[in-house]
Amino acid sequence: MNTVPPYSRRMTLPSFARARLVASVASVISVTCLLGLATLLAACAVPPPTLDSQQLAAEMQRRPNVLLGEVHDNRAQHAVRAQALRLLLERGARPAMAFEQFDREKQSALDAARTGQLPAGTARVDHLIAQAGARGWDWPLYRPYLELALQYDLPIVAANLSRADATRATRDGVAAVFDAAARDRMALDRLPEALIDAQAEAVNRGHCDLLSPEAARRLARAQIARDAALAEAIRPHLAPAGRGVILFTGNGHARNDIGVPFFLTPEERTRTWTIGIIEDAFVRDAAALATRFDARFVSPTQERPDPCEPLRRNKSRA
Repeated sequence: MNTVPPYSRRMTLPSFARARLVASVASVISVTCLLGLATLLAACAVPPPTLDSQQLAAEMQRRPNVLLGEVHDNRAQHAVRAQALRLLLERGARPAMAFEQFDREKQSALDAARTGQLPAGTARVDHLIAQAGARGWDWPLYRPYLELALQYDLPIVAANLSRADATRATRDGVAAVFDAAARDRMALDRLPEALIDAQAEAVNRGHCDLLSPEAARRLARAQIARDAALAEAIRPHLAPAGRGVILFTGNGHARNDIGVPFFLTPEERTRTWTIGIIEDAFVRDAAALATRFDARFVSPTQERPDPCEPLRRNKSRA
């Protein structure tokens, strides 16, 4: 008696039937793959959601290490980011807080200002800014983050490259502003040309497409050096070895493809979440944004004078 169930017996098909079956299966697989790809592409093409403190806090909880992008002078963005940070801390997170707005050599001054005696009538947060803050930043926009760091006794990390070191990087190369260990760790002596080209393109776009190719590549070296410096500054705080960290930085530094993540190890990268916050006037390619950041939000555009006008005037005088 045959004990093999009928549905499990091997079937022998004529060759033409086998060929037709194979073709049908291949067609189904192809259509399924194409539909899946179309769905993925459609998802990528969806415009980013409007910036919201609850949603932003939820995204910041996805990983212990967060690169939180910004448009530096956008007041609406800063207000929502501060609200989201407060929500995150109220829910129990205790990350280190690293800032592009403090140059890396100011860490000792920052630490001293945090514990030293205060001048009469001066708030601790204002003393921190006065002793260690870099010039050129609109510090009232960053004050709420620092107040929360002090309230919750969180490490404050001076993360950026100084202007002097950035100038040196444009002249002598990225590797010139790092010690031997950092150069080896991040392979700064052998940066891919594709990275330099992509950064040069981004820098030129940020300068209203008015730079010469040579000038764009020089400034790209400074931008790459800043990314490497930011990566080095947050590395000791990255989970799981560290407590986790939030880097407060411009959108360009938070980019997956050419920003700080480029200088993280694969293991560090898996524990890091990048968030871009884009002004609505500049959301032109949602699919491209989907590759640049793990999460994306759109905010109102800050009213400001045309930033290209001074550059055009300078170029016309040259």
